[in-house]
Amino acid sequence: MSTTSDNSQTARASDLATEIRALVSKLKRRLREQAAPGDLTPSQISVLLRLEREGPATTSSLARLEGMRPQSMGAVIAPIEAAGLVRGVPDPLDGRQTILSLTDACRKWIEDGRAARQDWLTRTLQARLSPQEQGKLMEAVELLKRLVDD
Repeated sequence: MSTTSDNSQTARASDLATEIRALVSKLKRRLREQAAPGDLTPSQISVLLRLEREGPATTSSLARLEGMRPQSMGAVIAPIEAAGLVRGVPDPLDGRQTILSLTDACRKWIEDGRAARQDWLTRTLQARLSPQEQGKLMEAVELLKRLVDD
């Protein structure tokens, strides 16, 4: 009987995992729709967010961190540099290297995108969920945090 119970609990956890993954993917898509990244690729967005989070970096260090060849990273960076989202300055310690950083225009673009996503999610929560449901969702968020926090 214990085996049946264990199998049932495993099946339930597996079903729940499937539902959470699908829901998170759909929520990410909806949030992305709220602040369209324009013509940027996922790799370009990843580089911009890494530069925002970790600060200036060289092309080779970005390539290493993103798990790609430096030549491939150059192809990722060229369009965002041409768009005025990043700028490069010579590395004072090694003139062969260029240190890339975000421009003020890029920082504003990131900030505006986050504000648009936050606004959409806030309005949607208020419009579709009662205060009691919002409370339940907060409890569920705390449980989800336990899944990902160390």
